[in-house]
Amino acid sequence: MNFADRLIAATEEFGPLCVGLDPHAGRIPDLFGGDTPEGVEAWGLAMIEAAKGRTGVIKPQSAFYERHGWQGMRALARILEAARDAGLVVLMDAKRGDIGSTAEGYAAAFLAENAPFPSDALTVNPYMGVDTLEPHVKAAEANGKGVIVLARTSNPGSADFQSKSLEGAPLYERIVEALAPMIERLKGESGWSGLMLVTGATGPQEARRLRELAPDALFLVPGYGAQGAGAADAMSGFVLRGNRLSGGVVSASRSVSFPPEAQSASSMDEWRTAIAGAINAAQADLMVAANR
Repeated sequence: MNFADRLIAATEEFGPLCVGLDPHAGRIPDLFGGDTPEGVEAWGLAMIEAAKGRTGVIKPQSAFYERHGWQGMRALARILEAARDAGLVVLMDAKRGDIGSTAEGYAAAFLAENAPFPSDALTVNPYMGVDTLEPHVKAAEANGKGVIVLARTSNPGSADFQSKSLEGAPLYERIVEALAPMIERLKGESGWSGLMLVTGATGPQEARRLRELAPDALFLVPGYGAQGAGAADAMSGFVLRGNRLSGGVVSASRSVSFPPEAQSASSMDEWRTAIAGAINAAQADLMVAANR
């Protein structure tokens, strides 16, 4: 099945929440062994179990595993295997971007049929040019995967470059316009494309504009929860399909992975209850905004 079709099916079953698996330094509870490769792995596997049946999509941030060296990457590989066994759609947040054969190497690591870090889609940086995206798009076409391109991100400094005017329009709009052929190439039977766009929940007007420019592209929306954006703003670039807004996923990491109740838990049962509650609450909040 095409990546876009898998993602939409997951959101239709569970809702638009994407659970971020970002093991920040110093945040892994002692219940799992603390901030060590072993602790990160145990925490990640427990998060997979907590996410299963509550959401259909997860998003690991590779940097938090890379910082632990090869042991951290081994932990990531095992977490990805568990996610695949659980039937979760995996969006790998690695923000790769480079020329030619280097980009092919990145694509092989995450998007190939037998990739060592098997992911359903990979975040990529477009600022070296459209040609640097081609190896990722080719790999996605060949293996039913997706490519997630940075467009209008949620960080405070995103406007430093992304909003600079280029021939009468912001740079991020020009980038999305240039992606139109790739968006078409990765379309699935659902009509949605596996060429996703990152558009931050902190910029709802920009998200609506990007939807005008790319009506068939799925959105990955960071900035909800800990970064301050609410559910309505997070889904401002989604469109009505039937009785529900559709068109992508909304990512939450710290608010669902490290809620205060989980951080202070004195037992695994308390931790599981806290994480389940945080995921359920975020999913319910987004569904209120999505349902019409």
